[in-house]
Amino acid sequence: MSNEMTLTLQVLQSFSGFDRDQWQQLSGTSRDSLSSTYNPFLSYDFLLSLEESGCATGRTGWLGQHLALMNEDGTLLGAVPCYLKSHSQGEYVFDHGWANAFERAGGRYYPKLQVSVPFTPATGPRLLVRSGLEEAPVRQALARGLKTLAGKLNVSSVHVTFAQPDDIEVLESEGFLLRTDTQFHFFNESYGSYDDFLDTLASRKRKALRKERREAVASGIEIERLTGRDITEAHWDDFFAFYMDTGSRKWGRPYLNRTFFSLIGERMADDILLVMARRDGRYIAGAINFIGSDTLYGRNWGAIEHHPFLHFEVCYHQAIEFAIERGLKKVEAGAQGEHKLARGYLPVTTCSAHHIEHPDLRRAVAEFLDEERREVDLMGEALNEYSPYRKSG
Repeated sequence: MSNEMTLTLQVLQSFSGFDRDQWQQLSGTSRDSLSSTYNPFLSYDFLLSLEESGCATGRTGWLGQHLALMNEDGTLLGAVPCYLKSHSQGEYVFDHGWANAFERAGGRYYPKLQVSVPFTPATGPRLLVRSGLEEAPVRQALARGLKTLAGKLNVSSVHVTFAQPDDIEVLESEGFLLRTDTQFHFFNESYGSYDDFLDTLASRKRKALRKERREAVASGIEIERLTGRDITEAHWDDFFAFYMDTGSRKWGRPYLNRTFFSLIGERMADDILLVMARRDGRYIAGAINFIGSDTLYGRNWGAIEHHPFLHFEVCYHQAIEFAIERGLKKVEAGAQGEHKLARGYLPVTTCSAHHIEHPDLRRAVAEFLDEERREVDLMGEALNEYSPYRKSG
């Protein structure tokens, strides 16, 4: 398919079909681009590793349908990481209720198109544009391409999740429905140290966090932070054991396999912070974080021993401390979790956009989203009242 500018949209079922260097020229995917904000989850290495490990493939219900916008000489001008989904798992923006209602009414909800980074509830660019181009027309071509692809594949819907505001604006202009939710992020106000951050909290909250951190390591636990070449396959063996143990109890079936961690350890070690807890000479818990140009992204955690407050120390306090030391502007701590509020993470609205093909389903979803957005706004106002920070004035 092509438009009047003789640009061509292609559909690729694997990231191996993209030229790596050209992909890295897309906004937000290259550490080398001074004009963009690097998001490790949109990097070629991360997305390819998800596929090559077998985590995100047709067999697991994530069949690649990635859009590539090319000019006449084959230069990649824009792209969308897109998957044909046969279920709604691993997305963190839940539409199971929509699917059930539509199928009870005689419709067919699956397959659908999902524009996201699999298993990763982190906001980032979704309509990717080559650095140096005028972005708006490329984004518009990609948004229209998604609707065209939905029609060609005869799917029920297109879901663009954890999208940035500039992408949301274009998608809404093309008729996509807006959905909002809440996450909790820490914002580094140019703190010189973790203690500087604590000094901004109300006295009672500050004392509670200091006590919590002491108790988290009271059983002789030591905390290690590992990045780059310091992370070995032995570390991945231990971390994967934690991830599988906790994930199997929490979700039933963890999404990531051992091969995936080896691949990202080989390809992206400098983008990874592994926080590990050791007791009596062996590791007992750990959390993986990814390092962007200005953001630390907390992702997976696991443990084989339970110790009070250890989860908070490994996942949240250590992340804040690292971000301050590195001069990162914020920490995104993943999906959900009001307990993060007491530890300095503030409520932030996240956005997704949804194209619904069937007019009756679209009407019902639009009504639902109107009400849901009001509830999210009210919840955000209520959560802000429980901020641990000292009140100004």
